[in-house]
Amino acid sequence: MAVYVSNPPSRVTEASKARCLGFDPPLLNSANPWATTKEDLKALYNCPHTGAITTRTALANGFEHDNATHQYCFFEPKSHTPRGHSTEGHPPPHRGTTPSDPTSSLNTLGYSPFSVHEYLKIIKDLLLGLHLEGCPIKPIIISVAGSPAEVLDHYRSMSHLQLDLNENNNIPARLLMEINLSCPNIAGKPPPAYSRDELSKYLIPLIDADPGGWGSIEVGIKTPPYTYQTQFDVLISALLESSKGRCPISFITATNTLGYSIVLSTSLTPALNSSTGTGIGGLAGSALHPLALGNVATIRRMLDTHELLQHIEIIGVGGVSDAAGYERMRAVGAAAIGVGTALGVEGVAVFEMIREKAEGKADGKT
Repeated sequence: MAVYVSNPPSRVTEASKARCLGFDPPLLNSANPWATTKEDLKALYNCPHTGAITTRTALANGFEHDNATHQYCFFEPKSHTPRGHSTEGHPPPHRGTTPSDPTSSLNTLGYSPFSVHEYLKIIKDLLLGLHLEGCPIKPIIISVAGSPAEVLDHYRSMSHLQLDLNENNNIPARLLMEINLSCPNIAGKPPPAYSRDELSKYLIPLIDADPGGWGSIEVGIKTPPYTYQTQFDVLISALLESSKGRCPISFITATNTLGYSIVLSTSLTPALNSSTGTGIGGLAGSALHPLALGNVATIRRMLDTHELLQHIEIIGVGGVSDAAGYERMRAVGAAAIGVGTALGVEGVAVFEMIREKAEGKADGKT
């Protein structure tokens, strides 16, 4: 029995039955540095073991990456030993660990150096090329950040692109927008998802844009790791406030990295630099997994107590690197599972490893 269930079967509404992410398989990448370039996205898209793909989070004008302050490393939680340090804006996968290693990561990175409009062009070119090759079409989540007005502009641009692909190129494209309200690494800009007022500034204007089941582009939000009940209450309150007949949000990606984390080198100095000079950044991977599971379970349970919110699905992200982690995320209520750190470690092969072992267990195979 999945642990997120909070209502008896008699109270399950039509809204909860209408959840419709429908990724097949329910496995994709999260918005991360290994989903930056056209080559990254094409490799993810062409992987038969992803049911959708996500771009790295982008801004209206791109993010100015600085090798001196925007960095990441992998580390083993038990030994706290950092490895795989990189200052690249869109680094290649770092191999050299095994899938059984409980690998975590820390990053002081910002957003993608590519703008939202550059990603829209990349996506159009990618889908046109794949369509000519007769390849199947899968959903693409475009992760964005910026002001509420900029986010609405991004929504309109995505709507125009999807309409163009559908009507002028006969491509049944399905674009989704993820609003990243949770990056912990932007100095002077705390994640909006911790504040009801800030959340509402993004959610309420979406009522007029009418996504989330009524419009052409499904919209979701990416939340930070919440650590106490009041933070979850803030999220649910903002979602309810933004509802007009139905909440404009279709999905929640939970969670982003945990801020104010630090990894020390063997010399007991910060393993990374950062824009603040402290080396403090966002924690991800296996060390985040229990907190991510708790966030998914709690959000799912709270959504199910409100009929207006029961249609919202959750993309579970945080420390999934194998079939066992995948199954745990599914058990607590994730409709789909996003992979980040493990993609950076293993490359796209990680999706085949997770899927085949998960499906083997479901079929009773070992």
